[in-house]
Amino acid sequence: MYLKQGDLFWGMDKAFVKMAMDISTKENYEEGAAVFREGDPAEAFYILVKGRIKLTLGEKSREVYVAYQPGEIIGWSSIIGRDTLSATANCLEPTILSRMDRDRFLKLLKDHPAQGVTLFQRVATMLGNRLVSLYPSIA
Repeated sequence: MYLKQGDLFWGMDKAFVKMAMDISTKENYEEGAAVFREGDPAEAFYILVKGRIKLTLGEKSREVYVAYQPGEIIGWSSIIGRDTLSATANCLEPTILSRMDRDRFLKLLKDHPAQGVTLFQRVATMLGNRLVSLYPSIA
């Protein structure tokens, strides 16, 4: 599976990226489908290949973010040590995701620590950008 250069794996070793893609599974979702719900076990994260995902929080389903750029990750709680997912993810249109099993992915990172450092720097950047995009709604 190919992800564009601006994705989570940008600048990383091609052999590592291939190994990561080899342990991923491609999933297709219809418009309106739930990928996961807030409080679900954090067993996987997803990389957006195509489509749009709305992330919501709480009983009132307050929209907090829309992922629309290929390479964005959702369900990142699974790779930062959380036991449950912190949001609900619903497809706003037909969507293709690459699903990464947490345990298999973390083992891959353990076997390739230098790549893991780069990956977590990219995750921190993505989360920081999401936080900045939320500032207007909480100000």
